[in-house]
Amino acid sequence: MEGYRTELAPGYSIARLIQGCWQLADGHRLSPAPGAASNDQATLIDLLASRALAGRTTFDCADIYTGVEELLGRVRLRVLELGGDEPQIHTKCVPDLDRLATLQRADLERTIDRSLRRLGVERLDLVQFHWWDLEIPGFEQAACWLDEMRLAGKIRCLGATNFSTEGLRQVLDAGVPVVSHQVQYSLLDRRPAAGMAELCIDRGVTLLCYGALAGGLLSSRFLRSGLADEPRNRSEVKYRLMVDEAGGWDVVSRVLAQLDGVEGSDGERVAPAAVRWVLEQPAVGAAIVGASRARDLTLHAVLGMSLERVEAVKSVCLESLRGVPGEVYELERDRAGRHGRVMKYGLQAE
Repeated sequence: MEGYRTELAPGYSIARLIQGCWQLADGHRLSPAPGAASNDQATLIDLLASRALAGRTTFDCADIYTGVEELLGRVRLRVLELGGDEPQIHTKCVPDLDRLATLQRADLERTIDRSLRRLGVERLDLVQFHWWDLEIPGFEQAACWLDEMRLAGKIRCLGATNFSTEGLRQVLDAGVPVVSHQVQYSLLDRRPAAGMAELCIDRGVTLLCYGALAGGLLSSRFLRSGLADEPRNRSEVKYRLMVDEAGGWDVVSRVLAQLDGVEGSDGERVAPAAVRWVLEQPAVGAAIVGASRARDLTLHAVLGMSLERVEAVKSVCLESLRGVPGEVYELERDRAGRHGRVMKYGLQAE
């Protein structure tokens, strides 16, 4: 694997380990963390800035992650104050479900302008577009409107997130220059390998993968502590369902124990192996790791791993784990199902 960065578009490169910021959003934690200082943003900003200065220069957020775009705007300024290069901040454009049928160009432009203000930039690095219900027409037109804003200079690159293979094909066929598609991809959830990766290779789209650590569940820490009776945050709610799909915690913990015994660095052994496996999959350019999980990883631990160890991970995991059925985001798109019921909608409030 070449280097610690990948070129997402001509002249635009990103870190292969992206810092995901969903867990920093208001409302992500289900209950207050013991002893947490909710107002100590300065410490968090310094921490994230220090990681950017160490090479993890790319951040992932969304317009619907409450408070996160503003936070990353301050991180950006701190990085520049410390003499670092301009970090890359990827956001999303996620129109509310109940507005899809009547969505207008002006609605999207207000969203993009708001993200520009929050981040304090003149151009957004990457806007990743999502459409909750692909049965509701209009997503190709909406993507074309975003492309007009790209041509006007408000957006550098356009991406998609959590589209089906056919939905992404329709957006590409409409002439929208999508450079990336953000999807869930992990040892538990290998749905992108069933068609999506082939389409992305054929059309020059790079996969950016979240959930590589399943909200931290794919780690030595959870192997040793086990699952608590109740999830602590929305990530755990979501990814415990993925554990169930893969065969249950007993099966997954046995696999983690095997991974923990595979030769590697001292300390955290499972997480680097899980992330590196994702990075080796076809069409994958980068993995998104939650900001708190990133403390357990170094670029070298993941990217310096031997291919022999990656093959060992593959043989251990794929023989044991059942995998998640269906197409990319298919289970989550079913709002009556248990995966769809954990999603939050209507988050575009000003």
